[in-house]
Amino acid sequence: MTPPTRTLPARTDPQPPLLAGSRAGLADVLARLDGAVDAAAKARRPLGPLPAGTPTEVLAAAAHALGPAELPAEGLGADAALGLLATVLVEHGIDLSHPRAAAHLQPPALSVAVAADVLASAGNASLDTYDSGPSALAVERWLIGALTGLAGLGERADGVLTPGGSLSNLMGLLLARDAAAHRRGIDARDQGVAALPGPVVFCSELAHFSTHRACAALGLGEAAVHPVPVDDRRRMRPDALRAALGALGPDRTPVAVVATAGTTDFGSVDPLPQIAEIAAGHGMWTHVDAAYGFGALFSDRLADRLAGLELADSITLDLHKIGWQPAAAGVLLVSDTTAFTALDRQVAYLNPVDDSEAGYDGLLGRSLQTTRRPDAVKAAATLLTYGRAGLGRMVDTCHDLARHAERRIQAEPELELVAPAELTTVLFRHRTADPAAADAFNAALRRHLLETGTALIGRTEAATDGPGTPKRVCLKFTLLNPTATTDDIDALVDAVLDAGRTCARLIKEDDAA
Repeated sequence: MTPPTRTLPARTDPQPPLLAGSRAGLADVLARLDGAVDAAAKARRPLGPLPAGTPTEVLAAAAHALGPAELPAEGLGADAALGLLATVLVEHGIDLSHPRAAAHLQPPALSVAVAADVLASAGNASLDTYDSGPSALAVERWLIGALTGLAGLGERADGVLTPGGSLSNLMGLLLARDAAAHRRGIDARDQGVAALPGPVVFCSELAHFSTHRACAALGLGEAAVHPVPVDDRRRMRPDALRAALGALGPDRTPVAVVATAGTTDFGSVDPLPQIAEIAAGHGMWTHVDAAYGFGALFSDRLADRLAGLELADSITLDLHKIGWQPAAAGVLLVSDTTAFTALDRQVAYLNPVDDSEAGYDGLLGRSLQTTRRPDAVKAAATLLTYGRAGLGRMVDTCHDLARHAERRIQAEPELELVAPAELTTVLFRHRTADPAAADAFNAALRRHLLETGTALIGRTEAATDGPGTPKRVCLKFTLLNPTATTDDIDALVDAVLDAGRTCARLIKEDDAA
């Protein structure tokens, strides 16, 4: 694919900069957005969710459109620059609103959230100090109150916005680590984790990989992670957790158990009440990674799947998954605000003691970040716009679509259902005459869909014959578009079937050659 020739627009006359926080600046933002939208409307949008072509071709075309990778001596002007970028993003990017975009926990963003995010960016507030953005502080505190209430946490609960689930898990385990050290009379801040003997973190064998990375980053080491087997519904087995705890010697320190509420591939939810009870019996922190599954609480139909969430010491959730927010909109909730004590810092140029005592304080002591943008604004706008019922209808729609996909896959002889729809994901495989070639075939089928730009579906590996059996390459629908229909799902399945026939024909032709 030869990249089209693009002539960059002529530079407009330089204008004095307009600052977005002013009244005139806000008006300019809206005018610039109008121009960028016009440019995007004129761009050649791909027919599918992705542009057709190999990664090399698509990236080369985008780079060509942008021009030489060098800082221009003189700028193009705002309209030309935004028009260029809008065109590149549309012509060479992803369209998550397309009904055949179904690969990742990456939803199309709600327009009200995007609009609110523009307002938040225009103000450029920060959450570390009062004088960096008092209204932004108020919005985040409102949002945290709404989310702790939804989770069923008590009056002492608290929370903070984060860059995403991985960082929320890191922070949750940091608080757990310091709590474990405190129980042993160790000051982790001064003495370091080397003073904590034999730390162990338990999690499901299907837990998100960020648990391992968090343990590495916190100095516990990935070897501290003890995977616990799952049952046939892909949930952590409480009996196996009890046995693992019982086998620990006196030289080991149980730091935390990480329960998962919504595994990435299956949407399965660990038995939270039993896990919390076991953890409490051993004086151990319970962290629930509900990055995916927390959004089920919006739905009357699905909320009871998260029963026991209120027993957690800390909870990860991502509103840029089930919540339809532009990333990032991660959150860490804690059952007791004093858990954040380990993060407290007094810095002379930010939050001196006398200012804090007078009420001029921010949220520096709840985060690993200092400057922190007001991501709560877009989420608050969404909750205020739709309420629990409106968001619950979106959740139920996506769950219904997943159940329809499940039934359609079961009805197709060429397809094999691997895991049913617990939340909004469905795992399956395309059958092959030669089982030994099935993994390569399914991987090639997905790449064919990507290269043609026809559909965007996920890929993973799963034990297709139950726990403990070998993992095989699987295909995955992640359905987070609340405007999609069952007809769209049928078209998505048809695209998979067509791709399978094309791949089979190409393999035959290669064999014949």
